[in-house]
Amino acid sequence: MMAKTPAIQVEPLPALLIEPIVRAALAEDLGRAGDITSDALISASGRARGRIVAREAGRIAGIGAVEATYKILDPRVRVHIQAGDGCDVEPGDLIAEVVGETRAILIGERVALNFLGQLSGVATATARLAKLCEGTKARVTCTRKTVPGLRALQKYAVRCGGGTNHRFGLDDAILIKDNHIASIGGVEAAVHRARQHAGHMVKIELEVDSLKQLEEALSLKVDTILLDNMKPEQLREAVRMTAGRAMLEASGNVTEKTIAAIAVTGVDLISSGAITHSAKCLDVALDLAPASDSQ
Repeated sequence: MMAKTPAIQVEPLPALLIEPIVRAALAEDLGRAGDITSDALISASGRARGRIVAREAGRIAGIGAVEATYKILDPRVRVHIQAGDGCDVEPGDLIAEVVGETRAILIGERVALNFLGQLSGVATATARLAKLCEGTKARVTCTRKTVPGLRALQKYAVRCGGGTNHRFGLDDAILIKDNHIASIGGVEAAVHRARQHAGHMVKIELEVDSLKQLEEALSLKVDTILLDNMKPEQLREAVRMTAGRAMLEASGNVTEKTIAAIAVTGVDLISSGAITHSAKCLDVALDLAPASDSQ
């Protein structure tokens, strides 16, 4: 069987980033005594072939976590990928085969599927929004509203879905929001302080929630302006006022029902927290073949 061709090509994450997260998940699952069910029921010499399949349509992300799971548990287990990251699948499609000792396959089953289902859910949610933006220049981007501990993996999944990444943390860009402005006493003071503090490679983004604030932001020549919870007609006017002088990011009330109207206004980016914090896991499963079929 030939492997599927990805709908989008994404550079895989280094194993160095994936393995510590997977190792922690395995330790959580194995607890103090390991898999006492498999130890009791499965022969130490037993071998099996597991088929990881899609139970619903979606975009795959997280194969690296599946591979890391079995590499940590038993390097002799082989993972044969049929639908890798960035591939679209339909119900019943084979994602990967896992061949090796039965105990190892079963011990890693839940951790591997948890990562694959969660990350594929993020990629699927992102792909749906990205498709609704086709024909416009708007790109879907994520936020810092990620599951704690999974940010690097979830942001990778966003890329698998055809989206782009916003800042990864508080340390790689300056984003001045309403509470910062309230604390310091004004937009101009906030931008001035930010410029004094920022290194020459650090960009500054400023959040505004009105066209009047947008005028002030444009006069301060920040790199990016976040248009918070503006209606499409306001976004359209913001694009006209900006005339390419700054990158514009629309945020707030972004759903599959609203994103097309936002995209056609001409904004550069549309950010969504839901694609990471509320994405529905893709339904994936692992089915073991009879022992006679696993040789």
